[in-house]
Amino acid sequence: MTAPPDYLKKILNAQVYDVAEETPLDFATNLSARTHNRIFLKREDMQPVFSFKIRGAYNKMANLSPQALKRGVICASAGNHAQGVAMSAQKLGVRAVIVMPVSTPQIKVDAVRARGGEVVLAGDSFSDAYTHAKELEQSEQLTFVHPFDDPDVIAGQGTIGMEILRAHARPIHAIFCCVGGGGLIAGVAAYVKQLRPDTKIIGVEAEDAEAMTRSLERGERVLLEQVGLFADGAAVKQVGEETFRLCRDYVDEMIVVDNDAICAAIKDVFEDTRSILEPAGALAVAGAKEYIKRHKLRDKHIVAIASGANMNFDRLRFVAERAELGEQREAVLAVTIPERPGSFKKFCAVLGNRNITEFNYRYADAAEAHIFVGVTVHNRGEVARLVEMLERHELPAIDLTDNEMAKTHVRYMVGGRAPKATNELLYRFVFPERPGALMNFLSNLRSDWNISLFHYRNHGSDFGRVLVGMQVPPEDKIAFQDFLDRLGYQYADETLNPTYRMFLA
Repeated sequence: MTAPPDYLKKILNAQVYDVAEETPLDFATNLSARTHNRIFLKREDMQPVFSFKIRGAYNKMANLSPQALKRGVICASAGNHAQGVAMSAQKLGVRAVIVMPVSTPQIKVDAVRARGGEVVLAGDSFSDAYTHAKELEQSEQLTFVHPFDDPDVIAGQGTIGMEILRAHARPIHAIFCCVGGGGLIAGVAAYVKQLRPDTKIIGVEAEDAEAMTRSLERGERVLLEQVGLFADGAAVKQVGEETFRLCRDYVDEMIVVDNDAICAAIKDVFEDTRSILEPAGALAVAGAKEYIKRHKLRDKHIVAIASGANMNFDRLRFVAERAELGEQREAVLAVTIPERPGSFKKFCAVLGNRNITEFNYRYADAAEAHIFVGVTVHNRGEVARLVEMLERHELPAIDLTDNEMAKTHVRYMVGGRAPKATNELLYRFVFPERPGALMNFLSNLRSDWNISLFHYRNHGSDFGRVLVGMQVPPEDKIAFQDFLDRLGYQYADETLNPTYRMFLA
């Protein structure tokens, strides 16, 4: 039986710095103050390919024989490993074939080609691409560079642990690593546990891709039927054999987080560094926050590895929308109010000075109205108290903060046609983004003019954009214009807008 590799020796002798940077260990000022601990970010997002993957890829290739290098290398990847292999091959002057799924975004294909990689598009999934890559490995006598389950790749990633201990001489309570196939956490754990065994190594996975968590619980590698793709850099159905062996020996605990927590962590890092991590790159931060909360930690030294920043720009809208929910600083409620003039104003009065982040309403029933509302809160406990308070004022409310369908779909679909909303005018307003702006609007609105449609969403700017439908009889046209002038807000009449006629009127 072959003896297991001596990872301490392999990591100390790893060849990574021809292409990789020794990234800083930055103190996260804002995040530390909020969590009452000292949190440090290991900035692997600052690597030349914006990910730690360059370390393992280059160390693997630098340890190949001259004959193997001359034949070239191949890998299957749609993300950071692909760029790491391509850049390493460019540095070593060898051929690199990168097999990517046909569905890979063009920006990632272009990034690999820009570094000299020969891109082969094959199959609809990573599994298809992997199968094709293994076939090309045999037919073209190339060397396969595995993204995680290889001792040289693991050792390359382990240099991150070496740098953390060198940069932080004081005791570290825990180091948090994102986990996909397990290469990063296996390498870091293999190094740190031999030098500072008291430092905890905590792995973090997305809740819909928890292959390592399940495998460690069962004591054997588990194959997931499917994985979520939001944190696509860590979306692996089965962890590696060698990475599983190392994690079983060295990893202290696994943390699983949801997409909202990942989005909140992306925002946390942005607020401290002005850098935007990819979802997988923020997993460690999300896990550290959850671990601190779960164990009620204070005044501990915590390291979270910011592992990548290859963010797809089109995801930023989703991240911004869900970050406040992940921070538990926004609650989403469904509230039932009587369908009569003044009810909306009463509801706002009950909320008091709480900041409304979103409001969706469309007239539908003569007796009662259902509104979809977002409200700023300080914690989840406040949500329960808010629901209870609304109930006391005969405004039944349901907490939708954890309702995935409501957050992903329903909030954008509230509306539709209202045949009974006669004499409806539609106006678009620009409200100053400050408490009291909405109440000022309602206080100036005549009580016999019924609000039949209302849509507002806070986007973090100085002004809020609001769409309002009001039932105003034709004989009140002059009085309504006086109301607009007295209000003092910028507005535009959208009553004749064709989209209103097609979808709402």
